[in-house]
Amino acid sequence: MASQNNPACSLTGKHCIPCEGGVPPLTEDRIAELLSELSGWTVRDGKILGKHFEFRNFKEVIQVVNQIADIADAEGHHPDLYIHSWKHLDVKLSTHAIGGLSENDFILAAKIDAVVG
Repeated sequence: MASQNNPACSLTGKHCIPCEGGVPPLTEDRIAELLSELSGWTVRDGKILGKHFEFRNFKEVIQVVNQIADIADAEGHHPDLYIHSWKHLDVKLSTHAIGGLSENDFILAAKIDAVVG
């Protein structure tokens, strides 16, 4: 559970809200604000939130992917997961329905960090 000393606390305490479109993607200012609450995540083209993870071995990557899958299903918001070079995982988040980033992407990123560490 996130603590008051954890800057991502405000994000991990939230839940993703289903997005069917019709709302604009986040502004650059809001993206920067939310990004400041995460560690190691980057934004590409204002549309994709991503992070690279490296693990000790392939089995550990698969265990983490399964943890992320459980979180994503619980939140109803699913990332793109890329396993490569047997121990590397790239996580990419975007809200496809709006063609950019929503707060859901940042909420899920914070929850992923909470379990992956």
